[in-house]
Amino acid sequence: MSPRLRSLPLALAVAAAVLAGCSRQEAAPEPIRSVKVITVGVDTFQASHEFAAEVKPRVESRLGFRVGGKIIKRQAEVGQRVKAGDVLAQLDARDYQLAAEAARAQVNAAQTNRDLAGADFKRYAALREQNFISGAELERRETTLKAAQAQLDQAKAQLAAQGNQATYASLVADAPGVITAVEAESGQVVNPGMTVVRVAVDGPRDVVFSVPEDKVAAIKAGTEVSVRIWSDNRDVKGKVREVAAAADPVTRTYPIKVSLDAGVNVPLGATVYVAPQALSMQGMPVIKLPTSALRKEGNGTAVWVLDKQTMTVKSQPVVIATADGNEAVIASGLQPGMLVVSAGVHVLSPGQKVAIFRERSAAPANAVAQEQAKTVAATEGGAPVSK
Repeated sequence: MSPRLRSLPLALAVAAAVLAGCSRQEAAPEPIRSVKVITVGVDTFQASHEFAAEVKPRVESRLGFRVGGKIIKRQAEVGQRVKAGDVLAQLDARDYQLAAEAARAQVNAAQTNRDLAGADFKRYAALREQNFISGAELERRETTLKAAQAQLDQAKAQLAAQGNQATYASLVADAPGVITAVEAESGQVVNPGMTVVRVAVDGPRDVVFSVPEDKVAAIKAGTEVSVRIWSDNRDVKGKVREVAAAADPVTRTYPIKVSLDAGVNVPLGATVYVAPQALSMQGMPVIKLPTSALRKEGNGTAVWVLDKQTMTVKSQPVVIATADGNEAVIASGLQPGMLVVSAGVHVLSPGQKVAIFRERSAAPANAVAQEQAKTVAATEGGAPVSK
């Protein structure tokens, strides 16, 4: 046999080996993932709608001077208790005092003219009785007397008005209460009606909070609310007294005023929390899932549902109604008894085979640790640990 023929089987063997090495190997099967699952069931709603609120006075007076001028003294301070009639601030009243003196002088002049007209009328009345003058002349004197009397009345009224102007230079409290704000200082020139001091009038207190537009329709005047006082964690009862007819232009929420029961002593300005019973859903049967079971799918939300017969998962769209603590309340998409994957949802795909994760028992590890501790104790000459 020629050398070329003898090398032919060897070449064929090498070629077969090369072709076998270049052939595509089959992909290893994807490992079966272990997932945690929960059984869908009906639970009760636990959370409640709670709003932060503030205790405010039922009546808060914004006091200001009825005349304009320069403030020369301010006695009011924030937090000060005042009684009706207490002077809170004073204006420079010299101009009003001078005007009052001018009005008083006009009264004196009008009084003199009236007295002179009265004396003339008496004299002419006596002459008329003696037929020395005509009746028309007496009537002219009577008219002059009436005009003088009217001028005197006018002067007196102006004097009273100027006296009031001088009195208005002192700002006094019209009711007992607590000063909550001071909006003007000494030396400042104020206009009539400008707020200088705010006084929270003693009496009932209101709890004021705001609700969004989708909740205001459920709250009616007279409905009960639970008020939790933050400082001492007390729970008191109250009733809705007033629901705003229009939304706040800044926050776009609706202010609600709640009147507290008589005898409830809550500090002014205290922070409280209000839970309207009209918005309470506690005890309502609902389906809840942990947020770890939810995933985004398109524009909605979905979960993985486990088919226990085939041990595969499929995507199930759900609708979220609201939240209850750290759980999501499901409005639709699930039925009690379904198995839902609660962990590892972002690594699954439709139809994927999975296994239910079961936590390993910690007992063997503890036994090993105890045996190791016994060995160490025996090596160091210590007494073995008894079981």
